[in-house]
Amino acid sequence: MPPTTQPQLPPFDAAISAPVYLTRDIPGIAGTLKNRPEDFQVQEIPLYLPAGHGEHIYLFIEKRGLSTLQLIDIVARHFKVNKRAIGHAGLKDKHAITQQVISIHTPGKTPEDFPSLQHEKLTVLWADLHTNKLKRGHLAGNRFSIRVRDVEPTNILHTHRALLLLAKEGLPNRFGPQRFGLLQNNHEIGRALILQHHQLALDHLCAPHPLAPENQHAARESYAAGNFLAAHDALPKVFKIERRVLKRLSQGATPQEAIAAIDQTAAGFFISAFQSAIFNQILNDRIAQSNHNQLLPGDLAFVLKSRQLFPVEQFPPEDPQASESLTERLSSGEIGPSGPMWGTTMQRASGEIDAIELQALANTGVSIKDLQSCESLDRYQMIGGDRRPMRIPVIDPEVESGVDDHGAYIRCAFELPRGSFATTVMDEIMKVTPGSTGSDQQSGQSGDHE
Repeated sequence: MPPTTQPQLPPFDAAISAPVYLTRDIPGIAGTLKNRPEDFQVQEIPLYLPAGHGEHIYLFIEKRGLSTLQLIDIVARHFKVNKRAIGHAGLKDKHAITQQVISIHTPGKTPEDFPSLQHEKLTVLWADLHTNKLKRGHLAGNRFSIRVRDVEPTNILHTHRALLLLAKEGLPNRFGPQRFGLLQNNHEIGRALILQHHQLALDHLCAPHPLAPENQHAARESYAAGNFLAAHDALPKVFKIERRVLKRLSQGATPQEAIAAIDQTAAGFFISAFQSAIFNQILNDRIAQSNHNQLLPGDLAFVLKSRQLFPVEQFPPEDPQASESLTERLSSGEIGPSGPMWGTTMQRASGEIDAIELQALANTGVSIKDLQSCESLDRYQMIGGDRRPMRIPVIDPEVESGVDDHGAYIRCAFELPRGSFATTVMDEIMKVTPGSTGSDQQSGQSGDHE
């Protein structure tokens, strides 16, 4: 049975519950997303086209009502390969119609050597060959077409104003609620994993929670009572991570042994959620100070196209020519400030900016030494850390309102570069309670569009 006392850690939810909006002076339109898959459409923009030869089959697939991980399962079974032989550039939402490229390592074989991939929830739009596996981040961006339902069509005026402001100033590149899971506590699980508080991680994963849907209540109450087998049997099968650890606990495993049942990919999502929450908090503070789109001394500037970083010692520089060039690049959105995805190998800012970022990490109860100790376990992905741009461009925005067979709607269309989220754009427009827009939020699966 879980202990009644837990490690005392600082609260860690402000970055999730209270986003600071760039569009805060524009009324939100409220409404709902993803009432139907057709209301949320995503087209991946490939970084490159396949070469027409090589050991990897590339498929451009349109899927409906499938997560990317579910798609990978289907493709692996069809081609009779291990899931590690399959590559993808980014995750696409389940509750949507999405198009994305998948690669399959099949040395010496071509698409013609396999039967057509047939499934009621997907269509293969084209197939080709290429020389390398598709990896995370191998995409230029995504084009979105999103219909907001349960909304007053005249609110298109607010929608238009908000999208124009985002296109002009750049979208605050925060992580939306889908990064933090169904219970909005993926970051708490990530923190517990880093600190090696195994029992606390289990409790965040399996204990009763006010946001848990009704079909989980019996399972979570059984967990709290120490009846782990009943909890496992009562939990819907879609919650594979929770069921895996509950099965281990029912077999007498210690909390540490049960946590070890979480595979590296899933654990990596939790770690990433921890990093994301700190990034959101720092971004919130800079939006509130109106400098998330400015370069400050000590910043590490992010070059959007090359994804390279360079230090900012002074802005604007004393040299007039350098000052004009950097100011122009900043205004165009080509460069901008970056924020921390804290990890052991993350490039750190300097001066006051570094002090602010280091304090944000310390405020969670986690130190750099804790990150190093966690990394030494060699079990978790993403712990190395990275820098992330604080703003990204919203490209070619479109807005329209109308009425169809399913009622009134406002449609927003736009393109975003890789690593950013359409739900963040829509949150700036709708300003609804986090987690209420219908995002794909199963534990351990971010549902993010990257």
